[in-house]
Amino acid sequence: MHGNPEMIETDNTRPQGTTSHNDWAGRFSVAPMLDWTDRHCRYFHRQLSQRALLYTEMVTTGAIIHGKGDYLAFNDAEHPLALQLGGSDPAQLAHCAKLAQERGYDEVNLNVGCPSDRVQNGRFGACLMGEAQLVADCIKAMRDAVSIPVTVKTRIGIDDRDSYGFLCDFIERVSDEGGCDTFIIHARKAWLSGLSPKENREIPPLDYPRVWQLKRDFPQLTMSINGGIKTLEEVQMHLQHMDGVMVGREAYQSPGLLAGVDRLVFNMQTQDRDPIEVVRVMYPYIEDALSHGTWLGHITRHMLGLFQGIPGARQWRRHLSENAHRPGADTAVVEKALEFVASRR
Repeated sequence: MHGNPEMIETDNTRPQGTTSHNDWAGRFSVAPMLDWTDRHCRYFHRQLSQRALLYTEMVTTGAIIHGKGDYLAFNDAEHPLALQLGGSDPAQLAHCAKLAQERGYDEVNLNVGCPSDRVQNGRFGACLMGEAQLVADCIKAMRDAVSIPVTVKTRIGIDDRDSYGFLCDFIERVSDEGGCDTFIIHARKAWLSGLSPKENREIPPLDYPRVWQLKRDFPQLTMSINGGIKTLEEVQMHLQHMDGVMVGREAYQSPGLLAGVDRLVFNMQTQDRDPIEVVRVMYPYIEDALSHGTWLGHITRHMLGLFQGIPGARQWRRHLSENAHRPGADTAVVEKALEFVASRR
């Protein structure tokens, strides 16, 4: 696949419990989102920010070990890139972490935050917050198997176990006995029954101060905050309290947000990427993917929100939505959609 000739090498060095290392990729990351952050999405996001840490969708250990497809495939241009794993068997997680390191991933992350029934039935995701020792065992097994960072993404609580003490006990056990030194904290608790995954992203109230306090109480650990963050101004505000910020739905639905990350978050002396230029930089990648049987719509669905708030954005979305899934659709469809935006400048 074609890479971006303007891409630079990125350093995935992490800070040790400090915010002074502005080049740490996890200072700003795009959340793992099931059915959204696939490899096409990540390649597109990388055209907008060279430095942001990108995450795969959650991949289960069972899919990697027993599945027929290649669940670890990615494009080299996606670096820095983390693999998020779903599972609770230490040996299987260690095996998958080792495969991830061999394939070139920059980080392995354990999902301890997803509340869906399907995930719970597999004994992974948010329900693992109630089994801190098991999580510690999983992290230790992975850390023993690889040299790349092994991190945890979790919530601030589950069901009625949502006290600050419960959260601290979880972090302490997983860090002390598992050796985990980096946590991404979704600033909502999860209800393991009664709410859908979508409702669990919206109904439990956000509690940013609790996450900020957690960082103060565990200064030796590296911590990022996640949940409901919509602007780079909010990102900068959270960075006054945390080592990193993870943005999810807003980065996907309004990906133009990512264009300012390198300048505003990583203090790079660079101009924000022009969204029209970003679309055209995607053409070689799109053409290569089409030649291997990918449908145009599988790529452009991730690009629909790029011009959010810009004149012509609605026509851009409509043209792609109506035409990208037609047989034979190629970059000419994208270029035609681009005219609706470019003509309004």
